[in-house]
Amino acid sequence: MPKNETEEWLRSESYDYALPAELIATKPAVPKEDARLMVIDRTKGSVTHSHIRNIQDFIPKSSAIIYNDTKVIKARLFGHKSSGGKVELLINRQLDATFYSVFIKGRVKKGSTLYFEEGLEAEVVELKEDGSRVVIFKDSNKNTLVFETLLPYLDKIGHMPLPPYIRRKESKTDTIDYQPVFARKEGAVAAPTASLHFSDTLFGQIKERHDAYPITLHVGAGTFKPVEAEIITDHPMHSEYYDIPSETASVIDSDREILAIGTTVTRTIEYYVRTNRRFGECDLFLHPGNPPKRVDHLITNFHLPKSTLIMLVTSFLGMDMTKKVYNEAIKEHYRFYSYGDAMLIL
Repeated sequence: MPKNETEEWLRSESYDYALPAELIATKPAVPKEDARLMVIDRTKGSVTHSHIRNIQDFIPKSSAIIYNDTKVIKARLFGHKSSGGKVELLINRQLDATFYSVFIKGRVKKGSTLYFEEGLEAEVVELKEDGSRVVIFKDSNKNTLVFETLLPYLDKIGHMPLPPYIRRKESKTDTIDYQPVFARKEGAVAAPTASLHFSDTLFGQIKERHDAYPITLHVGAGTFKPVEAEIITDHPMHSEYYDIPSETASVIDSDREILAIGTTVTRTIEYYVRTNRRFGECDLFLHPGNPPKRVDHLITNFHLPKSTLIMLVTSFLGMDMTKKVYNEAIKEHYRFYSYGDAMLIL
C-alpha cells in the first residue's frame, strides 16, 4: 500500500462523504429482487450495474455461501417513569441471564423503575459512561425475567428497532420487511441488512446451485455507532455474541471459496479464523490495516459515512476503489443504508 494511502486509511475523515438525503432508503424495494446490485470485480477493476434478481449470474460457481440466521426482536419499548414522564427504551444486547444493556431516551437515575404495558418493568441498576444503561426486567409480580420469558412481552408490546436514519414511524410491514427470510434465532436488535435482499424464492434458487451454511451473530445497536476517534484504530469496537455450527466451521477450515452475506458474517468468520473459537463475543474491527484473511466475496449494502462498516468494505476494496464505488453509487442514484441497494464484491 503506498505511503500516502496508508496514512489516509488511518484517518476517520477519509471515510466521510456527502449523501443527498433523498438517497436514504426509508422502505425496501418491492419486490425485493428489484433492488439494484453493483458488482465490483477486484481482479478486473470493473463495476457492473445490475439487480438482485440477477445475482446468480455473478456468484462464482465454486462458492459456499454463509449467512446469518439471527432474528430481530422487537427491542424498542415505550413507557413512563414513576413521575409520569415518558421514556423510550432500546435494548442493545443481553449481558447475561438477567442483565441487559439498553439505551434510554429520558433522564433516569440508578435504582429507578420504568413502567411499560402488560405489567412489564425495568429496574435501572447501572449508568454507563458511554450513555448506555444496565437494567433488569421484571413482571408485575416482581419476578426477574430471563430472555425466554421476556420475549413474549417484546412480541406483544415491543416495536421493531428501525435504524435512527429512518425518520418515520414504524409501519406494520416493517415487522416483515426488517426481518431476513432465514432468521431463526432471536437476539438481534438491528437487521443484518444484506440479508434483507433475499426472498424465499431467490434464496431457494441460490441453494439449488450453492451450498449454504448458517452462522449466528446477534447484531447490537453498536453497529450504528460512528467512529468518533480521529485515528480509526483508537475506536473502541463494540462486541456481539456469535455462534458457529460445527458444519459451518468445517467449511471455513477448508479451502473452499466463501461468499459472505453481509458484514456480520464476514466479521464472525474472520474472528473465528483468528481465534479458533466457535462461539463467544466478537469484537473484530476489519479495516485496511486489518483486512480479511478468509472471506473471498461479500454481499453488502451502502453504509453510513465514518462507520466501521464502510471501513470493513474498504478492507476489501482499498481507499481509491471504495471512493470510486461510492461516488458511482451516488451518481447513479443507488439507494443507501438498511433498506437500500446492494453491492457484490468479487
